[in-house]
Order: sequence, then structure tokens, then C-alpha cells
Amino acid sequence: MTRQTGGRLPWVSTLLVIAFVQMGSGFAAGEQIDREQLDVFARLLLFVGAALLLLRHRYPVFVAFGTSAAAMVYLGAGYPYGPVFIPAAMGCFAAIVAGHRRAAWWALGMLWVGHVLSSHWLYRWLPPGGDEPAPWGQELVVAAWVVAILAASELVRVRREQWARERVERQAAEKRRADEERLRIARELHDVLAHSISVINVQAGMGLALLDADPEQARSALTTIKAASKEALGEVRQVLDTLRAPGDAPRSPAPGLDRLPELVEQASGAGLTVEVVTEGVRSDLPPGADLAAFRVVQEALTNVVRHSGSRTARVRLGYAPDRLDLRIDDDGPATGGAAGGSGNGLVGMRERAAALGGTIEAGPRPDGGFRVEATLPFPAARNSPDAQKEKS
Repeated sequence: MTRQTGGRLPWVSTLLVIAFVQMGSGFAAGEQIDREQLDVFARLLLFVGAALLLLRHRYPVFVAFGTSAAAMVYLGAGYPYGPVFIPAAMGCFAAIVAGHRRAAWWALGMLWVGHVLSSHWLYRWLPPGGDEPAPWGQELVVAAWVVAILAASELVRVRREQWARERVERQAAEKRRADEERLRIARELHDVLAHSISVINVQAGMGLALLDADPEQARSALTTIKAASKEALGEVRQVLDTLRAPGDAPRSPAPGLDRLPELVEQASGAGLTVEVVTEGVRSDLPPGADLAAFRVVQEALTNVVRHSGSRTARVRLGYAPDRLDLRIDDDGPATGGAAGGSGNGLVGMRERAAALGGTIEAGPRPDGGFRVEATLPFPAARNSPDAQKEKS
């Protein structure tokens, strides 16, 4: 017996089938006076065959064989034809839909073979007495009904399996989108907090060191800490607003390269001199590329502040019609932890570049120091100067 877990038992449909089979068989008996009339045993067989359908979702194989056996005994006993086949058809249908196609085929085959034997060989010893062999054309009709039941069951089974696969694919796609959104938010929070906390840490150390010797310089450090923490809180709030209402537009625009002077000023407050060089014709970047470029520069400068003994960094922005090339250099040497590519910051930069179809390369320079190079492709802007020249 194969058990199939299911929900509630199908009471309503089973009771309707029981009532239909009992009444339909009664009407059929009135038209087939040459067959055995319905008695208690016939009514019991009809009831048992239909009542088994109550378990068709939990025990589909047992119900398929049980309903077919009840119908075979009923017909072998010489009772009139009628809706006695309906429970067997429904039982085998449920078994095929549940995935037990071979069991359903055997059950229907057993019923058909039993009917052939009783109609063409065993009729001599079975009721009703003096019965004649059934015409073979009748068996063709029964076989056609069996094939139709199997075909309909297989069609429903295939459709259900297809729906199940589509449901699994939709759930996987939703989970993938949710994972990508969590990763994006985690990357944003890391980039915001790592940069701001690095600036705050450097300024706090400077302020403590100069608190007695140079109160004005200490005051300047505290002012930088206040500005950096305020900016970090604002960006964290923006990320959290997106998390709470992902379908709404952000309340403030995402940072981009237009805020590069602020980034340079913050780095300057942390004791780092940043030289910015722009090559090519500057153009407006798509929001995704603009944000990625800003975060790459931010993370690279943060790593210089945290891990490099150099107090100078150089940022090169190379504009092309379909991409932006970034290069951030410092002269080193490395201090504290390694400046290499094992941290979350570099992983986040690579993920941002990969999302745009770009690349990130980071590592020590042959002449000392560290270099981060990024290529961020984007569609060429229609209103760029080069595009306007081509039109003219």
C-alpha cells in the first residue's frame, strides 16, 4: 500500500459519487432484466467501491486496485452494467495523477481482463444462468474507455507536474531576487560604514592625541567626526528605507561621482591628500554605473586610510563613449593589516563591477604601493558630445 500525504478527506465528492452510483445502478437494473437484480451484496459492492474514493489522495494505489476489484466482482456476479465503472475510473485517475501510473495501468488491465474472462469463458459457471457470451465489439468499447481514462489521467498528471515545476522555478527566482537584494543592501551598508567609521577612527585618534597640545586641531577633528557620522547615518537611513519599502522610489538620490569632491574632503580630513585626474570627455553615467564608480573610489580610499602608510592617493577617471576606467594608486607601504583582496570591501567592489559586466583588478604595484583598477561598461549616452557630433 502506497501512502500519499494529503489534506482533508474528499467527503463531498465521495458522497456524491456513492449516491450517483447507487441511484444510477438502480435505474440501469430496470432496463437490464436479463441480468441479476440488485440485492444487498450488490449494493454493498457498489457502496464499498465508491466509498474507497475517500482515501484516493492518501492511498492512491490501494484505492485503484480496490475500486477495480469491486467492479470486477460486481460484474462477475452478473449484476447489471451501469455507473459501476465510475469509482474504478476515478481511483485509477487519482493514482496516475499522484505518479503511480504503472499501478493504475495494472488495476485497469486487471478489470478489463476480468471482464473479458467472465464475458467469454467463465459465463457458463457465473450468474445469471443461461447467459450467452458477450459480443467482442463490446470489449472494444470497454478498451476504448480504458484508453481514454489513461490518456486523460496522463494529461492531467503532465500538466500538474508542469505547474509544480513552474511553481518551484518561481519560488527559486523569488529567493534569488531576495538574496540579491540582501547582498546589495549588505554591500551598501559595508561601503557606507567602512568608509565613515575609518574616517571617524582616524579623526578620533588625532583628536585624542592633540586634545591638550592643540585644542583647535582637536576641535577640527571632532567637527570632521560629526560630519562623517551624520553623512553615514543619512546613507544608512536611505538603505533602510529601501529595505522597508522596496517598491517605493528612494527619498534622496543615490550617491555618484558628483559627490567625489566631498569624498576627497573627507579623505583630507583623515590626513590623506587625494589627487583627481579626469581624462576624456566627461559624460553623465547611468545611475547604476555612477553609484558603482563612487563606491569603488570610496572603498579604495578607505583602504588607503586604513592599510597604507602613504598619505597621498591618486584617482584617475578615464571616460570613454561606452565605459568608465578607474584607477586608484597609493605609494604604500602597507601598515596594520594586509591591503590585499581578501576583505569584504574588495569582494563588494568586484560584485558591483560584475553586475555591470565590468572587471576589478587590485594588487601591489611592482614599484611599491597598491593599485585598484576598474572598468565599468555602460550604454553610450544619446546626448553625449560624441553622439551629437556623429549626428551632425
